[in-house]
Amino acid sequence: MVKKTRKKGRIKQKLTDKYRLVILNEDTFEERFSLKLSRLNVFVFGSIFSILVVALTVLLIAFSSLKEYIPGYAPTALKNKIAKLAYTTDSLQTSLRLLTNYTNALKPVFTGSITGATLIDSIKNQVPTAIFSEDLLDATKEDSLFREKVESEDRFPLIEEATRSTKIVFFAPVTGSITQQFNAEHKHFAIDIVAKTGTPVQAVADGTVILSEWTAATGYVLTIQHVKDFISVYKHNGTLLKKQGEFVRSGEVIASIGTTGELTTGPHLHFELWNNGYPVNPMNYIDFQ
Repeated sequence: MVKKTRKKGRIKQKLTDKYRLVILNEDTFEERFSLKLSRLNVFVFGSIFSILVVALTVLLIAFSSLKEYIPGYAPTALKNKIAKLAYTTDSLQTSLRLLTNYTNALKPVFTGSITGATLIDSIKNQVPTAIFSEDLLDATKEDSLFREKVESEDRFPLIEEATRSTKIVFFAPVTGSITQQFNAEHKHFAIDIVAKTGTPVQAVADGTVILSEWTAATGYVLTIQHVKDFISVYKHNGTLLKKQGEFVRSGEVIASIGTTGELTTGPHLHFELWNNGYPVNPMNYIDFQ
């Protein structure tokens, strides 16, 4: 017990013993500065100084631009730019997905895998048939005759002759001889224009290319979406000069005359014009002379 007490006393004495730090002139030995310190004072002052240095360093880095040089730390401007790019990318992906779904929905019609008759039959099959008793209608003879007349007609006519006016000015896609006219009764929803192989095919109006690919039946096909819900279709091309998603101007060359596809009989352009999902006669909108 006595030894422990003595040991503690020695440690305490070593910590509290005063030491004098004297700064002398080397030549004259004149005392310039003196300071009395103990080991305990040096430890306390050293600890306080270290804490102050660490605190000042943290404040300097946190409230200055030096933090941008720390590995793994991104500046605020860069974070905002990354967030903006992420939102833009998400919007583009959504737009692309909608455009892809729209193109896939129209693709069977443009490639000829779905005909007008098949389309009408599929619509009729989806319409539920109402089950009711005709006795409850209390219809007159005139009503019955009118009903028979309506039922005898096509419930889903593809097109009537286009008579309404539009503010769009269409130009002829190619100059040549028209060998086959638009005929809705024979399911020929286009006009065929004969021209030499390699003749440039031009866009009839400003628009965005929504389809540009090869099909076995119609060869190289290109489709353009215009304003006012108009769509122009160009089939049997020799080459395609525009890709899906590109914007084209009226009169811009988009393809060339060819004889591609199983349904072609020679170098010509099979040109279709659609409006609001229905084929219209291009002769009513375009002067091919």
